[in-house]
This record gives sequence, C-alpha cells and structure tokens, in this order.
Amino acid sequence: MTAHALDHDLENLATSVRAELVREIDASGVWDADPAWREAFAAVPRHLFVPYYYIGDLGGYERRWVGDPDPRRREEWLRGAYADTPLATRVRDGELFSSSSQPSLMAMMLTELRVEDGMTVLEIGAGTGYNAALLAHRLGDDQVTSIDLDPEITESARQHLAAAGHHPAVVTGDGARGVPARAPYDRIIATCTLNAIPGAWLAQCRPDARILAPFATGLIALRVRDAGHAEGHFLHTPAYFVPLRGGIRPEPPYAGGLPRRARSSELFRFLLTLTADSLDPYEAYTLWEREQQPTRERFGITVSGERSWAWLDAPEGPYTWPLP
Repeated sequence: MTAHALDHDLENLATSVRAELVREIDASGVWDADPAWREAFAAVPRHLFVPYYYIGDLGGYERRWVGDPDPRRREEWLRGAYADTPLATRVRDGELFSSSSQPSLMAMMLTELRVEDGMTVLEIGAGTGYNAALLAHRLGDDQVTSIDLDPEITESARQHLAAAGHHPAVVTGDGARGVPARAPYDRIIATCTLNAIPGAWLAQCRPDARILAPFATGLIALRVRDAGHAEGHFLHTPAYFVPLRGGIRPEPPYAGGLPRRARSSELFRFLLTLTADSLDPYEAYTLWEREQQPTRERFGITVSGERSWAWLDAPEGPYTWPLP
C-alpha cells in the first residue's frame, strides 16, 4: 500500500475526518474574511502530504505511516493526519528538521495573507507541499512558487503535490535569496522562523505587496512600499516554526532569576526573543513591567534601506531595537 492508494474504508474515513477538521477550523471564524480558504481545506487531502510522521519529542519518536501492516495503526495514522496539530515529518539525529504546521494556524496565516485572484505568491519553506497545494487550489498552479534549501524536501513536496493534482513551481535553493526568476510577487509567506528580513524579498515584491513570516515566536505582517522599504505590525497569535535554514528554534536568553510570572509568560518570551541582540533579560523585564505587559500587536518591524529595527507602538518611538 502506498500513500496514494488507500483501501475503500480508509478513503471513506479520510473524507469524514477531513470534513471534521474543516468544521473545527470553521467554528473559530478564521475564514470569515475569505471563505474561499474553507473550500481549499475541504478539497485538498492532507493525508497525501504526510504519508508518514513522528509522534513524540526529543526523548524519542514513534513513526506512523500509511504502509503499516497493522490496520489499526493505519487508521491511527490517517486520523492523526487530520488532527489540528503540527506533525513532525523529518527528524535527523533526534532533532526536528521539518514539519507540517497546525492546520488552524495555516488557515489563519493564509487568510492574513489577503490574497486576491490573479496574485502571485512566493512560499519560503516547502515542507510537505500541503501549504503550496492550498495556495495552488486558491490561485492556480502558475501563480505559486515554493522554495526550500533541502533537495529531499523539495523532491518529496513535488511528489505529494503531483499526487494531489497540483504542479506549482517547487525550487531547491536558499529561501533568503528568494526566486528572482519568477518575480515579481504580490505576496510572500514564510513557513520558517526568521531572525532578519531578507532584502532580496523586498526587491522581488511589487509595490504594496504583503510579507507574512514567523519572527521571534510571533507573526510579522509587512507592507512593502518599494524595494528598500517595508513596515508592519505583529499579529496577535504565537507561532513556533523551525528556522529558515533548518534545525531547532533558538531559545530566548536565560531568565531564570526573574519573577515566575515573567518566566512563565509566553508574551515575555516573545519580547526576550525579539530584543535578544539589544536587551539583556533584566532590561527586557523592566520594559515589560513598565508597559503593562504589552501584547504582540503593539510591536512591529521597519525596514528602510540598509537598516531594519523592531519597535514598540511606533517606528520612531522611544523603544526601538536594531535587527540583524
């Protein structure tokens, strides 16, 4: 049995659990701004993109896969493929290397990308190909380009996409350099964490393009003015992805000596990660308390020529931090 040849009972189950996932995401209201994404999630079969995945953590992983000889375990694999959770799809030397993101987070990010018919999209981080398939279903194959540094990832993404009936451009290369041969783009979406905004992306965007990318455990949405300028706020939601070049997401600076409420606060960890090159944890804590524990939406990023910086409340305000 292959990932693309399920028996009759599993095919029926796949249809059922995919519908359950769509209803679960639909209940959150995430698609209210663009209901076309609901149809994309209902149409694109996620199980084709995760013929195997791993359950567990750094203490050890258990592999689930479509070809398991045990029918019960094949059913577990299929149900897991449609669970609203991220799935570890590649593990190297005991560390997570690539994954399929949580579907509800993908739905939110795709909606926040604010695409319109006829737009071109560059995806940074091909992953399993599932996100590219959703984009291709919404916009058409010719409008979508996906890039990843790892040739094994891009090859498997192409195979998964073909099995689902989609053929967007999947390129092997450094995502930080973009794909100039297929530029310009109306939208860029990254499925990997950044620690800087690549200038090549801005240069490959049309004016008024939108870039959406994980950054410092959050999601930054930038409006591109021109090849040298972009600016925008963070969205409200947390987001954890592997870094642009693979590996494990860097942890923020150690803050063990700070009060428990800071050490346990997800928002404080966001601030620590965002300002890691500029503030030590104790300075960050002083700021966090003074500003009444600010939420992500109060933070933003500006790119202007050779400079880029993060800020709280205003790009030229009293709280700004240079980025790499």
